[in-house]
Amino acid sequence: MQVVLDANIYVSAVISARGNPARILQKWKDGEIEVVVTHAIIDEVYRVTGYARLQNKYARIRENREELVADLRKIAILVEPTQTLSIVQQDETDNRYIECAVESGANYIITGDPHLLDVGEYQGIKILNPATFLALLDAGFDVYES
Repeated sequence: MQVVLDANIYVSAVISARGNPARILQKWKDGEIEVVVTHAIIDEVYRVTGYARLQNKYARIRENREELVADLRKIAILVEPTQTLSIVQQDETDNRYIECAVESGANYIITGDPHLLDVGEYQGIKILNPATFLALLDAGFDVYES
């Protein structure tokens, strides 16, 4: 199963190794899910994890930023969208996640972003928060059909 993770999932996972975002990243590293990215997503993760206010507040961001981005480059599936979408009007950068999912045929976009969550589903791609996604996996539902 392929998923696209919003930058806020990576940031949350690095900040707290025990939360739902961290569990999702662990499932990726364990090979239970495949993560799909674009260069724009990798750049956003790098940019956001470089914010001084995050690095000053959370030592884990400083300590794990380079490893996270290196893992994305080495382990994630890299695609480049062939179309530009404008589904989310409130924040155009959120559309990069939808473009990635459409291009790759990903099953899910996992996010904590309310603008993306409000979309709910696009071309059969479900947009879920981490808790809902993990509940589906943990319950043993056929996540392809949920």
